[in-house]
Amino acid sequence: MHFAISASWGPTDPTRAMLPFIFAASALQEKDTVTIMLFHDAVHLALKGFAEKIVPVGPPQRFKEIIDNNNAKLLVCTPCAEVRNIFEKDCLDKFIFGGMNDFHEACKILDTKIICY
Repeated sequence: MHFAISASWGPTDPTRAMLPFIFAASALQEKDTVTIMLFHDAVHLALKGFAEKIVPVGPPQRFKEIIDNNNAKLLVCTPCAEVRNIFEKDCLDKFIFGGMNDFHEACKILDTKIICY
């Protein structure tokens, strides 16, 4: 199965910011594939060294599991990032800048479930 996950929470709410990654880690553990697209304040999580500092209250932090997994595709909304002065050169290599068309493509993959955070 494939999961297309949209994320919009960032550093102002660390637990909500990590939920997409916690869910994705669980899916990857079951050999599913995931695409996570960061929108709104979630684009901060793509910054080098940033997400590792986000500590959710309660659930474990599982960001690194996603970054290290080849079955995870990570997208960043270009307009959302640029308006916050975040550019590809500032982000982890695993993140690809794109737009809603890219997320739409991920949602069209056969046997995909769409999850929004």
